[in-house]
Amino acid sequence: MKIKKSIVLGMVVFLLSGCSLLDGLNNSLDYANNTKDYVDNVTTFAEEIRSLSGEAVANEDSRIELENKLTEMKEEIQVFNEQEPPAIAEGIHEQIVGYNQSLDEGITLYLDNIEKGQLEPQILEDSNILQTIDQISSIKEQLNQLGQ
Repeated sequence: MKIKKSIVLGMVVFLLSGCSLLDGLNNSLDYANNTKDYVDNVTTFAEEIRSLSGEAVANEDSRIELENKLTEMKEEIQVFNEQEPPAIAEGIHEQIVGYNQSLDEGITLYLDNIEKGQLEPQILEDSNILQTIDQISSIKEQLNQLGQ
């Protein structure tokens, strides 16, 4: 009887530790997928603001849309930064958070320029927004490795 109890107890412990391992794996995959989506959103954002920055000079609707896109990205940055990465992804997460800080500062500066009526597309090119987005986009390969 004791042998059966020991075997059952051993199987329960094994299964529970396996569930923990699977949870960790699922968390890593979820984080990798969410982060890939975020990087894709940042890349799309870059394309949209490049176009809108030129149109906003002469078109009030484009200026409003540009401001909205910038504000939405600031919110996405905050949401991303607040997520808890799995241990395996802490380094990547901290790297993106650092880039996000720079991106957020660039967006704030760009929004300030828009409020002052300075809408020249060159201001966007001179800001660190597009360069920072390129840095964030370069992390995608690391995420692909994490997701495997």
